Amino acid sequence: MILIEETAIADAALPVDQFKAHLRLGTGFAEGDVQDEVLKGFLRAAIAAIEARTGKVLIARDFSWSLNGWRDSSGEVLPVAPVISVQAVTVTDTQGTEAAVDAGTYQLERDGQRPRVRPRGSSLPAIATGGSAKISFVAGMAQDWGGLPADLGQAVLLLAAHYYEYRDETALSAGCMPFGVTSLIQRYRMVRFGAGVAQ
Repeated sequence: MILIEETAIADAALPVDQFKAHLRLGTGFAEGDVQDEVLKGFLRAAIAAIEARTGKVLIARDFSWSLNGWRDSSGEVLPVAPVISVQAVTVTDTQGTEAAVDAGTYQLERDGQRPRVRPRGSSLPAIATGGSAKISFVAGMAQDWGGLPADLGQAVLLLAAHYYEYRDETALSAGCMPFGVTSLIQRYRMVRFGAGVAQ
């Protein structure tokens, strides 16, 4: 199973000026944008870390989910939430021939934790042994930064500032995340029901 981010967050969607204010960087200088690319990198890293911890996509973008077999042919749970729309489902046979699945034979079941693609009939299309399926979809909590819940936006700024302040630090333990960030994102974390549970 492979999740691929097909489109990246646009630079224009990143709150660079808000991040500068958060860091209390000087303004009004001739080279006031000299650090913009570095700041964008820290914002992207913070967004990625929070998305990984919560299982939620913050800014809407395109993804594809490839797998060699359905975990449950009565509905495939997608790996991230919230899913806005399913663009396509394709099945590839053992010879590598790809066929689009009729959009009328499946539907998106929206869910804040475990969205899934469900068949309109009894089961999703069969995947041949050695074949694969790909679900292309759009996921995200907001179309742009301004649409994000305030607490998640604050968590991104706090974590990006942490990365900025400790950018030369190599002694932090793996997975280190400031307490303020973890407390802000706690209610968004994906509820896990146990290994292999598909509902």
